[in-house]
Amino acid sequence: MLLYDADSPAPRCLRMFLIEKGLQLPAAHVDVFAGENRAPPFLTLNPAGQTPALRLDDGRVLAEAVAIAEYIEELHPWPALIGRNPAERAETRQWWRRVELNITEFIHNAYHYAEGLARFRNRIPVAPEAAAGLKRVAQDRIAWLDGLMADGPWLCGERFSAADIWLYVWLDFGNAVQQPFDTTLPRIGPWFRRMAARPSATISRPPLIASPSPASPG
Repeated sequence: MLLYDADSPAPRCLRMFLIEKGLQLPAAHVDVFAGENRAPPFLTLNPAGQTPALRLDDGRVLAEAVAIAEYIEELHPWPALIGRNPAERAETRQWWRRVELNITEFIHNAYHYAEGLARFRNRIPVAPEAAAGLKRVAQDRIAWLDGLMADGPWLCGERFSAADIWLYVWLDFGNAVQQPFDTTLPRIGPWFRRMAARPSATISRPPLIASPSPASPG
């Protein structure tokens, strides 16, 4: 397998997932700042032009960080970051879905339309007039999620999961792009500090060291 990694939040989510799994994959770096993900040869691998992507041993390519994480867990179920049984997997996906639909997408698009506008205006449709509203929605939904959390240390109570990784990486990204969340929130504030203290939070910051180039078929 070969992982196409990049300096972006979704690839970092997957890096942190792999670190927590204790796994290492061969990696190729895709320079998203230079637009390598929006041009051949990367588009021949992933026509959606998004990172990360995972080329399987049979040549097929998986895209979307969540889908890749699910695939990795199928191959390497321990330690379980999605779940050890149907109930745990459903619980993780419940929180994962809440994070992605209510927080990730709003932070991401607000960045596209504001601080990242110069980078993205020629790559995707942008709506600068929507940025402020999207930022407000993201902050509202973060507070909403805080109200749903119980007293356990993680989103799934006593069980650390992929949902924690995804929320942490995107809140950390928001802090870096003028979308800081309210650290006085009674549950997410302490939760974020616990997440930041995990070794994987620091190790996952830089992309994985590249091996073959993205152009390489091998």
